[in-house]
Amino acid sequence: MTTPSPRVQVPRTVAHGEVIEIKTLIDHPMETGLRHDSNGEVIPRKIINRFTCRYNDEVVFQADLHEAVAANPFIVFSLRATASGRLDFIWTEDGGAVYALNHTLLVA
Repeated sequence: MTTPSPRVQVPRTVAHGEVIEIKTLIDHPMETGLRHDSNGEVIPRKIINRFTCRYNDEVVFQADLHEAVAANPFIVFSLRATASGRLDFIWTEDGGAVYALNHTLLVA
């Protein structure tokens, strides 16, 4: 399996109080643990089980993901821009692997 690659789409500059749409995507096969390989062995579960977004170190969006989520989870949510700062996007995988990106949001 290749290393999951996360991506986000966030406006770089927004007006104070503006509600913005944030789009996130991570390339990940989301193996459910319910399939078998060609030898009949169970393929172990390996999914992104949590997504978190922090805005200036405060959690503003969080989702727990389960086996029913499709491969390459695409998550869209809204956020009210109140101050310039850092957005941290964190995807946590079974087994503890963490994939993260950050983005600086400028509020005019």
